[in-house]
Amino acid sequence: MSIWRLLGVALLVVGLGLLYFGWQATEGLGEQVHEMVTGRYTDETMWYLIGGGAAALVGALLVLFGGKTR
Repeated sequence: MSIWRLLGVALLVVGLGLLYFGWQATEGLGEQVHEMVTGRYTDETMWYLIGGGAAALVGALLVLFGGKTR
């Protein structure tokens, strides 16, 4: 297994973790009140969701298309 695939697995795990914490944050009472008043989530929650999605996507791509072993 190449180092790129291992890095991809790590990024995928971290990304999925960030997505989970971001999703949990959207379910909180304070977050729901903020979203109801302003129409959007807080910046912190958005960074969890965006960062988690990006890390998971890059991780999945590295796992699928990472360097080949020779």
